[in-house]
Amino acid sequence: MARFARLVPRGPTLLIIGVLAGLAFPALADGVRPLMAAAIFVLVLGTFLQVDGTAFRRALRRPLVWLLLPALAMLASRPESLPLAVGFAARGAGFRPELIVALVLSVCAPPSSGTAAVARMLGFDATIPLAVTLLSMALAPVTVPLIAAGFADLALDPLALATRLALLVGAAGALTLLLRRQAAARLVQHARIIDALVLASLLLFAIATMAGVRAQIEAQPAAAFTCVGLAFACNLALQLCGALLTPGNLAARLTSGLILGNRNVGLVWSAMGAAVSPMTALFFAATQFPIYMTPRLIEMLVRRERKENASP
Repeated sequence: MARFARLVPRGPTLLIIGVLAGLAFPALADGVRPLMAAAIFVLVLGTFLQVDGTAFRRALRRPLVWLLLPALAMLASRPESLPLAVGFAARGAGFRPELIVALVLSVCAPPSSGTAAVARMLGFDATIPLAVTLLSMALAPVTVPLIAAGFADLALDPLALATRLALLVGAAGALTLLLRRQAAARLVQHARIIDALVLASLLLFAIATMAGVRAQIEAQPAAAFTCVGLAFACNLALQLCGALLTPGNLAARLTSGLILGNRNVGLVWSAMGAAVSPMTALFFAATQFPIYMTPRLIEMLVRRERKENASP
């Protein structure tokens, strides 16, 4: 994992640059937007190729991976669950209905597809976030429509969600098996190129997520400020929750925080289609800021710990 961190020592900074570039140059973000699906596929494929199969199977046997983290991320779909708790808290605070719906749906979304790649970038073990993400995606067609219907009175098609996720994961998984069978030695030889492609896809996705966001910010600056603030607060709170609930060293705790904090709201966004209100869309877009900016903060925490451990 440290190889990726050495290859792109400023990877977290590049992600921030990508988000800011998408904001500063709306035409660039609009032009890159059609490539978002391809970027996600390359991201998942590259992560599959760089994760050791034996380590992945070993990770799946850990209760933290197959039970605790997926349960925290996805199975909290009952009335006392985290998504609904967030929704009721938002209602009590007097937030607008569209913003409450956006908060609830963002929290019940599965972990972001790029979490494993970000973990590798930071020098963490990517097998755990990859395993938890895949397990959570398998649960998403059940849990996300339940939350959407129960709290927001939205009808999301579970079959469409399942099909979209199966195509993404199945195609990437099948291609990974084929490449490993036919060109395993070359994959090892060109590991740095694969890492660079993963970083490029993350950067491309960061830029693409900003399509239309600048216009929304200019049209509703107060609402945009509120959405960004709430997005950071929600993300950081979930990351802190994951870090506090996970045993182990700082890297393991921060990895769990990434899993719980960074959510694939794009999945819910696309499933809602025309039902997305402008305020909900604005909040969904705002959730991308902490996803791409907090890795830099985590990188600083890790470096600080390493310096403290290295000092006599």
